Amino acid sequence: MEKFEFKALLSGEDDDKNAILTIHPGAGGTESQDWAQMLLRMYLRCAENMGFETETFDYMGGEEAGIKSATVEIRGDYAYGYLKGESGVHRLVRISPFDFNKRRHTSFASVFVIPEVEDNVTVEINDDDLRIDTYRASGAGGQHVNKTSSAVRITHLPTNIVVQCQTQRSQHKNKESAMKILRSRLYQHYLELEKEKQARKEPAKKKIEWGSQIRSYVFHPYNMVKDHRTRIETSNIQAVMDGKLDEFIYGNLSLKKNPKATSKKKK
Repeated sequence: MEKFEFKALLSGEDDDKNAILTIHPGAGGTESQDWAQMLLRMYLRCAENMGFETETFDYMGGEEAGIKSATVEIRGDYAYGYLKGESGVHRLVRISPFDFNKRRHTSFASVFVIPEVEDNVTVEINDDDLRIDTYRASGAGGQHVNKTSSAVRITHLPTNIVVQCQTQRSQHKNKESAMKILRSRLYQHYLELEKEKQARKEPAKKKIEWGSQIRSYVFHPYNMVKDHRTRIETSNIQAVMDGKLDEFIYGNLSLKKNPKATSKKKK
């Protein structure tokens, strides 16, 4: 019954599609890059728990630890519907493992989730609007990946949207994956432009900006994960970092369906 109610909340136009999830660390160097990698692991475990398949399109490791960026495709029924509410800024408070004085640090990382655009969806992309660069991949991947210019970066000049892929051995496959991401990014970009036009016609409605902080993860001086939109919180940090996000995902979907619904706390 819970699963049936959950599916009933997934009625958006793109909810049934696959999802493309991108993570970027905020300012703070190694500290934030490590937090971004922790979030990546959390979402990979979440996808596994939900029975989704994942494929990494782009992974750029940090100099000392963590990641500078990562893009993952999450495939499965309603993958985007489940994960769309994870877009936003995620905040971590903990005793830094990289600080010799064991001081408390606050780190930020941004998560961006968009629906994968299917082949039958038309997104007009002119070849003249693209700048395609190839370069050597960084990080793990074997001798072939690291010593040939197989990585691909595509810039869409009119919107300045940049996508890249470097995880495949073949430059052709990396370009194919990068174009898939670009189509989805452009699709989402044009949807957002349309929403902005509608919002200007209805100024009383509040808009949730991309840069808004949606959730805090506190490891010290106490244990708590709190969603600032629904006010749902839990002290079971380990379960959350192992991908147990059902309570937060369901709470956010319920809130959007019924904004006056009372949020509850989970200990």
